Amino acid sequence: MERSEDFGRSGYWYPESSTASTVDVLNMLRRYRAAETAMRARTRVSMGMNETDLVALRFLLREQRAGRIVRPIDIARMLDISTASTTTLIDRLEKGGHAKREPHPTDRRAGVVVPTVSSDDEVRETLGAMHRRMLALVDEMSDKDRGIVTHFLAGMTSAIEEASDLDQELRDVIRSHEESESSGE
Repeated sequence: MERSEDFGRSGYWYPESSTASTVDVLNMLRRYRAAETAMRARTRVSMGMNETDLVALRFLLREQRAGRIVRPIDIARMLDISTASTTTLIDRLEKGGHAKREPHPTDRRAGVVVPTVSSDDEVRETLGAMHRRMLALVDEMSDKDRGIVTHFLAGMTSAIEEASDLDQELRDVIRSHEESESSGE
């Protein structure tokens, strides 16, 4: 039979405390990630888009607000996909009424991709209230607290990216080993 003090070590039962433990923080981060994933899925369904299309549309809207033009190659580079895949993606965005192709303003040989007004309105309607709540929460924080949160999130991002880099290094080592074995070295 487990003793009550054993529960505190498991991460599932927490001792009474006025501060968050390491497990509390990581669990809350997991909960946030799950909520964000669910929200993104709802947004994709409501807009009839897949994840890549939604990322591309957000990119188009952000670049438009910044006054920058977007060429198909810019989308390909941002998503790290081929130009053929980019053409297919833009076709889907056009078919869905989310973007349109237009002539480049200064280069007659090139074209640009712009989000439609209706798509901008749809994104604002779908995500606007949530974004306002998020901004209000951050605005309520002190400068010091925002710095702490930013430092924490940057560290978590770095930890995940380092793990991804190590995964790729491991795959490269395994592939190299397999290639040397198959060549009889």
